[in-house]
Amino acid sequence: MSLEDLNVMKAAILEKIDAPLAIREVDLTPLKFGQVLVKILVSGLCGAQLHEIRGHKGNAKFLPHLMGHEGCGIVDKVGLGVTTVKPGDKVVMHWRPGSGVEAPFPNYILDGKTISSGKVTTLSESSIVSENRVTKIDPDTPSVLAAMLGCSLTTALGIIDNECDLKFGESVAVVGCGGVGLNLLQAASMKSATPIFGVDINQSMRDLSVKMGAEGFTNDLSSIPMQVDVIIDTTGNADVIAKAYNKLAPSGRLILVGQPAPGKSVEIPNAVSMFDGAGKSIRATQGGRTDPETDIPRYIGLAKKEVLDWKTLHTDTFSLNEVNDAFDLLKSGNAGRIMIQIGEEV
Repeated sequence: MSLEDLNVMKAAILEKIDAPLAIREVDLTPLKFGQVLVKILVSGLCGAQLHEIRGHKGNAKFLPHLMGHEGCGIVDKVGLGVTTVKPGDKVVMHWRPGSGVEAPFPNYILDGKTISSGKVTTLSESSIVSENRVTKIDPDTPSVLAAMLGCSLTTALGIIDNECDLKFGESVAVVGCGGVGLNLLQAASMKSATPIFGVDINQSMRDLSVKMGAEGFTNDLSSIPMQVDVIIDTTGNADVIAKAYNKLAPSGRLILVGQPAPGKSVEIPNAVSMFDGAGKSIRATQGGRTDPETDIPRYIGLAKKEVLDWKTLHTDTFSLNEVNDAFDLLKSGNAGRIMIQIGEEV
């Protein structure tokens, strides 16, 4: 029996800003043109979801709504106009648009009322997803790897590939060594950057950072004994961003992954230094400008050849009922990528 026949699922719902998620039963609605119903196997947790919970990505008028934006699942049913996937296909669920229809936002029913959802959500037993937010993969692709390709792996690899203009032997510092930060260290190493520094307030992340490619680790960016060619900030902390700019080499590039809280201003100290040398630059990234259709297969190929280490990135697993415990661990900063196991592997 399909999920749509059952017409109900369990989901983690954000009902109130800065409050624990509620595990609720939600009714599915009929698929619209270009939508895909996916039975979810695994979902990853991303630091961006903490911003969502804290209200940094929108206000309470959008509540309640479903959560999650990286996952792996099996297509259960497709709506009219869908051509890139079919029932039974294993798919990566990603927030960056790929091939296929850009479908309308899906609706769900909670307590008899329509509630909001993004074009892909993953912290639920199933999800109605826009066709261009899923990419078909081989059925033997590990589900945890596939889920990471929805955001954490593709974002980090894309940043190093597309955003940094990284040259062989240039120095890199990654500020915030969580799920994305750890893979940024790995990707910088794969691109022959040196030296590579991990920066995190949690000393507990030192060993994992070194394992993923850091040649040095510090709790304080200013203690790095050199100016750095590329600094990538995943924290979104305005003070840290200002400090990072000050640590750039004359032609250095500062890449912003983390989003500062609304209303926070970033001070650029000695802004005239932007015109020194080849010119310092600051750039905010949107998922590393990755293209799911072409990049996901490339990265799976790297994983199969064991060039890309995704297993070390995966540090913890929780069930959907334990999602608030998982977010508490994410808030602590003492984990790599945290995964939520939802469905059973076939």
